[in-house]
Amino acid sequence: MENSTEQVLKKHGLKNTRQRNVVLEEFFKSNNALSQPELEKRLKGEMDRVTLYRILSSFEESGILHSILDRQGTMNYASCNASCSAAHHHDEHLHFNCDNCHKIFCLDVKIPAVNLPAGFQVAQLSLTATGLCDTCS
Repeated sequence: MENSTEQVLKKHGLKNTRQRNVVLEEFFKSNNALSQPELEKRLKGEMDRVTLYRILSSFEESGILHSILDRQGTMNYASCNASCSAAHHHDEHLHFNCDNCHKIFCLDVKIPAVNLPAGFQVAQLSLTATGLCDTCS
């Protein structure tokens, strides 16, 4: 990932604001996906829920983040890799849900190509594994 929040925002065509920088910094500090409720706790009232939601949506639309549902149905967000863009996400990697700490990790394990029957078109492909993460095992 780039060196600074300002560079990431500029690369993805987003206005550089204090609130966007604060949210993006939380993703820089985390090695796992973060949910909106988790971000709200970390930000300790820095911004309201609607502003945070709009920032997460704009980050996902621009290719800075991608979303993953956890086993409880809560949306989580993780940083995209350097080759992602708004036009073409490359999120096709393994997501790992830890059964103990409930964190979600993006693992650098590529999902193999899937040959679908004629007439089917893939919009998004995801693969999730569950078990114990390296800290909990």
